[in-house]
Amino acid sequence: MMTQADFKPLLKHGKVFVLDVRNKNEFEDGHIPWAKHIPLKELAHRLHELPTDKPVITVCGKGGGRSAEAAAMIPGADWLEGGTEAYFGQ
Repeated sequence: MMTQADFKPLLKHGKVFVLDVRNKNEFEDGHIPWAKHIPLKELAHRLHELPTDKPVITVCGKGGGRSAEAAAMIPGADWLEGGTEAYFGQ
C-alpha cells in the first residue's frame, strides 16, 4: 500500500502510472489526473495495456478492496491508500 503523502510527489513528477479500476460511472464522476481507466472486471484481459517502464499504482474509491485485488494481478504494482476519495480530500 502506498500512502497519499508518498504518491502525490511521484504523480507530480510523472514517476508512476495510475490505474483506476472503478466502474465507468465512478471514473466519469471524477478521477486522479492522468489515470488510465480499466475496470477491475476487464483487467485480466487488458494487462498488455500497462507500461513496464514505471511503477503501476492502482486506485479505486475509498476502501481499497478493488485496487488491492488489481495490484495483486500486476507484478510489482502497489495500491493507493484511501483511493480517489482521499486524493481529493473527501
